[in-house]
Amino acid sequence: MRAYELMVIFDGDLDESTVAGVINRVTAEVESGGGGIASTDKWGKRRFAYEINHKHEGFYVVFELLAEPGALDHLERTLRLADEVVRHKLIRLPDHEAARRGLSTEQATPAEAG
Repeated sequence: MRAYELMVIFDGDLDESTVAGVINRVTAEVESGGGGIASTDKWGKRRFAYEINHKHEGFYVVFELLAEPGALDHLERTLRLADEVVRHKLIRLPDHEAARRGLSTEQATPAEAG
């Protein structure tokens, strides 16, 4: 499994219960793909540095995920189409950063590679 970080910016006009519902949908989507959520960090409402889609603020949430390569493709498509999502960014964490954060990733040892 690989470690990923997903940041999602939700529309600032949404209420807390709607944001919580979308967070639950994201969690269910990751778990249905065989992955898992290591942590969910809710940053709350933040003001944008510049206007995005005629909005001035959004609700930021950062997820740390563990998933197989390609397992998050459907999640990205879902986030791209969701009306509640202003922006999202999914990155694969380098192995050293995943280890620093305590995310368990399977790494091939020299004996397995040979």
